[in-house]
Parts: sequence; structure tokens; C-alpha cells
Amino acid sequence: MNSKFNIFSHLKHDFASGLVVFLVALPLCLGIAMASGAPLFSGLISGIIGGIVVGLLSKSHVSVSGPAAGLTAIVLVAITTFNAFNVFLAAVVIAGILQLLLGFLKAGSISNYFPNNVIEGMLAGIGLMILIQQIPLALGYTGKINFANFTTSVPDMFQNIHLGTLLITSISLILLIVWDKIPFLKRLKLLPAALVAVVLGILINEFLISIGSSLAIVNEVQLVRLPVPESFDDLKSMIITPHFPSFLDPAVWVVGMTIAIVASIETLLCIEASDRLDLQKRTTNTNTELKAQGIGNILSGFLGGLPMTSVVVRSSANVNAGAKTKMSAVIHGVLLLVCALSIPFLLNKIPLATLAAVLILVGYKLAKPSIIMHFYHKGKYQFIPFIATLIAVVGLDLLKAVGIGMVISIFAILRGNLKRAYYFKKDEYSDGDIISIDLAQEVSFLNKAAIKNTLTHLPQNSNVVINASDTVYIAHDVLDLIKEFVDFKSKEKNITVNLIGFKEVYELDNSEKDANNIHINHQAVLNYREEALDSHKEVISTLSKQLQ
Repeated sequence: MNSKFNIFSHLKHDFASGLVVFLVALPLCLGIAMASGAPLFSGLISGIIGGIVVGLLSKSHVSVSGPAAGLTAIVLVAITTFNAFNVFLAAVVIAGILQLLLGFLKAGSISNYFPNNVIEGMLAGIGLMILIQQIPLALGYTGKINFANFTTSVPDMFQNIHLGTLLITSISLILLIVWDKIPFLKRLKLLPAALVAVVLGILINEFLISIGSSLAIVNEVQLVRLPVPESFDDLKSMIITPHFPSFLDPAVWVVGMTIAIVASIETLLCIEASDRLDLQKRTTNTNTELKAQGIGNILSGFLGGLPMTSVVVRSSANVNAGAKTKMSAVIHGVLLLVCALSIPFLLNKIPLATLAAVLILVGYKLAKPSIIMHFYHKGKYQFIPFIATLIAVVGLDLLKAVGIGMVISIFAILRGNLKRAYYFKKDEYSDGDIISIDLAQEVSFLNKAAIKNTLTHLPQNSNVVINASDTVYIAHDVLDLIKEFVDFKSKEKNITVNLIGFKEVYELDNSEKDANNIHINHQAVLNYREEALDSHKEVISTLSKQLQ
């Protein structure tokens, strides 16, 4: 088997990256479950299934699935409305079934219509959002920072910095930055920097606790919080099954369809982004991905887990950690399962400051100033959709941001299409001058208004050449417009029209042909070019006399 497609061929790299993703995913699984109003263990179940099941079924080599922040609001409202978590689980199963159906219907091709600048804007926005979310944890601030409370929370955050948290964050960041710059440390592939940072963070904090230092982190909010089952019965109680009669409830189906649509779009966006992050530039079969996500959500719903999607934060951390195949995602899921069942008490000693340091670097790599400048130099039609998507991801949410970016991109395409549809020199013309309108290779109905405006404002008694020699496609709306102008409007203003290159796409009835007004031949072009040449000769002659 080709090593490129053998998931066991890069086990050394994939284990290290899987370990890093596990460390990143663990607090995210718990945090998203908490924010969704769901049991904490449900977030872990979703992460475990997303890693092992979806990881094995997916064709993506670097994306990692799990509970997604983008579904938090939907999940919270649904659980609150149903007032029963097991009823909500029925909606998760329905969502999975619908996603599986979408995969068989080949709905994954929609991802091909997302522009690169919107995808890159989404990535940069997620990176900036990660930075904003992790800075409070890095400083030991337990509040939240967002646009709504920005002016009040930021000063409060800097007034309540926990020096011990800041110390661990600083040490972790320094370690993560220099790890890849020191040759000796770079060779320790099975010892990822994130693992060393986590172990060091635990040791430093435990030392500070042992000496009774005020720098010690003792607040549980600033540590990983994982449920600790003390018996097999406790473990069984963490597994919640769906309320099966709820499968007949129309309201549950509405929630299920909503989750299916939102989760599928987020997955396709994240898959597109993950493929762009993949250093080997491999592409993912998006229809297979939808099927894998559907099976994952069906299992997650039956076992008491949250709905899942492919997640950019985990995927980007996976790529940055050196993942080669999808085995890294599977390993991350196995580690979540093993550690959640065997050593939750040890994981609960991990300071969130260390994990914040890992995510700060991930966020910075996604939103580097060089990426922003790259799109700035590409021009406004590339930069504006990019920066609008970036800002909307931070200020609104992922789907709204992509929608805004898509609308702006479409507007930019329409503007560019209008400008490229034809060439028309807007100089002052005298009576009898030849006016040339050169059509582009493709002229769509979107260009109708601009061409109509140009034809309407042509001066009286002029000679007009409409050249379609290079045109491959002309919309019927535009052809009808030109035909109407030739047959009627041009006669009203005594305009002589010369049509060139329309023989195969534009035919006039013999009764409508007017030899005095309409000439469909190439002689007009020759006359036009000869007159232009004579004009240039006159200009050159005049300049020569002036120079003499």
C-alpha cells in the first residue's frame, strides 16, 4: 500500500499531533457542553465519537470533528425549550439521519462555491476569535470578553490579573515558541511542545500549592474540570439515551433539520478550510464527509452526546502539530476515551493557562498580519470580502459571517463582470466619428443594463461598430437588446450600426435588414482601423513639427 494513504505509515508524527489535539479538544468539549446547558460528559462523548468514528470514516487527512461552538446557541435553545436533554438527543439522531441522506444525495459539492477569500477570512476571523477568547484565561480573568461588554470588561480584566496564571502562561508560550527553534528539541518528535508545556504547567502549579504561595492556581474555574466517575454505576449514569416517543414530535424534527443544515454547512466550510491548511494539499470527498458526520451524529445522539461538526480550531492545531494522516484524529479520540475513564483526577490538575497558550499560538498562525496584508495587496475586490468575513466571524457567528462574505464577493463579481463585458471609449465624439464597442468573451444578462445605457447615450448621426469577434457567449437578453437598437432606436437617431462577428449568434430577418443602417461584415472593422491609423499618423506628424 502507498504510504501516502496508509494511516499507519506516519504513526510517530500522528501520535504526537493527536496528543496535542487531545489537549486542545479536552477543555473545548467540556466548555461547549457547559455553554450549551448540557451535561459535561456529553461534550466528551461527542469528541470521542468525532475522533474515532468520524476520523475512521472520513476521507479528510487532517480535519478533526467534535462538538462545535457554532451549534451552541441552537443546542441551548432546544434543550431549554424541550426541558429534557433526552428529548433533544432525538433531534441529534434525526440530524444525523438527514446528514447521511445529504451525503447520498451528493450535496457536498456546495463547498466548491465558497470563494477562497471568504474561506481565508473565516480562518483569520476564527484565529482572532481564539485570541480574544484565550487572553482572559491566559491572564487569570474569569469573566468573558465580547463586543457587548468590551469597554467595561477589558479594564476589569487587566485590574484582576492573577500573577500565577500569567507566570504559567508566559512560561508555556516561551516553551512553545522556542521548541521548534532549538535543533535538539526539534528532534524529539514524540515529545510535543504542548505536552511538555502541560506537564510543566501542572508541576509549577503543584509546587506553588505545596509551598502555600499566593501565586498558586486553586480556583477550579481556571483548571480543567472533568467529571470523575467513582463506580461503574456512576459511569452508566453519564450515558443518556434518547426519548424514543419524541421521534414522532414535529418540533423535534424541526430542531433536527436545523441542526442538520447548520452542522452540514459548518462541516463543509471547515473541510474546505482544512484542505487549504493541509501542507500536502490533499482534497476531501465532501459527500463522504457528510455521510461520516451523519453516522457520527446518529451514534452521538444514541449515546448521549452533543451534535458535532468538523472543527477548524482542532483541525488547525492538528496541522500545526505535524499531522500526516487521519490517524491523528483517531488517536485524539482514543486519548479522550482512555483519559476520561482512567485519569480524570490528573487531567483536572491542568491549568487552563497552559491550554490557552497553545490556542493563542494556533490563533496567531490563523490571523497573522502577513495574511491580512496578502489580501490587501490583491486589491479591493479580494480584500473587502476577506476583511468583512473576518470581522463578522468575531462580531456575529460563523454562518452569518460566511453569508456576508459571499454576498460581498458576489457583488464584487457582478461589478467586475459589468466592467469586463465590453470595452467602450468614453471620449467626446463628433458627428460622423466611428464609435467602437468591443464585446468580451462572455456577455451575460447581468450586462444588459450597462450595454443598454451605453447604446441609449450614443450621439446622433454617428457610426457605431459593435464587435463580437472574440465573443463566445452572448445572453439572449443582450442579443434582443442589440436587435431592438439596430431595428428601431438607431433609426430614430440616424445612427449607422456595423455588427461584426454576430453571424453565428445573431440573425436578422430579411425583412428587417436595412442596407443604409446595418452592415454585418468585416469591412467596417477595416475602415475603423484605417481611420484610427490615419488619426495616429496625424498626431505623430503634428508632434514632429512641434519638435522641429
